[in-house]
Amino acid sequence: MKPIITCLLMMLIVSVASGKEKMFTASTPANTLVRSFLGIALNDSVDFIRWKLVLEDHSYHLQCNYGIGKPNTNGFFDGGKKIELNGPFIKRGIYYQLQYRKRSLTTVWLNENLLHIADGDNKLLVGNGGWSYTLNSLSPVATDAFSLHASPMLVKDSVRFAGRSGCKVPGIIEPGSQCYKLKWLIAIYADPQKAASGTYKLYGTAYRKEGGKKGNWKMMRGRNGRIIYQLDDGNGKGLLYFLKASDGVLLFTDKMGNLLVGDEDFSYTLNKETNVRM
Repeated sequence: MKPIITCLLMMLIVSVASGKEKMFTASTPANTLVRSFLGIALNDSVDFIRWKLVLEDHSYHLQCNYGIGKPNTNGFFDGGKKIELNGPFIKRGIYYQLQYRKRSLTTVWLNENLLHIADGDNKLLVGNGGWSYTLNSLSPVATDAFSLHASPMLVKDSVRFAGRSGCKVPGIIEPGSQCYKLKWLIAIYADPQKAASGTYKLYGTAYRKEGGKKGNWKMMRGRNGRIIYQLDDGNGKGLLYFLKASDGVLLFTDKMGNLLVGDEDFSYTLNKETNVRM
């Protein structure tokens, strides 16, 4: 009996240990903070960085590929440059601080499927029209969790969000259609009479032929008080749903409020723009 118990205990230990490993991937911009942590020179030309991050126990392993993107591919000219880092991470609540020598980088645990890179004040980094700072699990699980609490968006006149996502946004691409990525540019306009609703203009891949799309938006309260923005299809029916992660970051959800999970090329994240012409 004792050998059997010992064997079962060993199997349990191995199972628990292996269950702690979590792998994430993404393609992100390369701002000063990220460059500093990775050791990328500020004068080095970089379109984007591709990440492969493994978290296990209290340590991480990180592989990054970066450089100038090769047109019509998801790769880099000459294969790009490579970085590999290993080190400990410190967990403080939902914040995971990766450490390497005297440098550190904070990521925010949004849920089991998503991490987001943050600045020194734990604020989510805002990406651009090409890439965001959201990292995606390589083995996503079904979950309706979300760790942050944001306040409603204050739209005095208008605000604009842009980005690129994969093609799994519900109701946008017809089944069987060819699709590699979706480009998005959304202008949200305030209603002077109602703070939690207004109109929108949507431009992007799915609406290029008709020159864009117009409709109404409204704010809704989701699970645990989270802020959801619904864009209708122009006839009052829900079309797109976004969860507010911060003033500068919106995350795609399905109509039930579950966050979408991307891959190594595209995350389901939109970033606030300040210099986009509509």
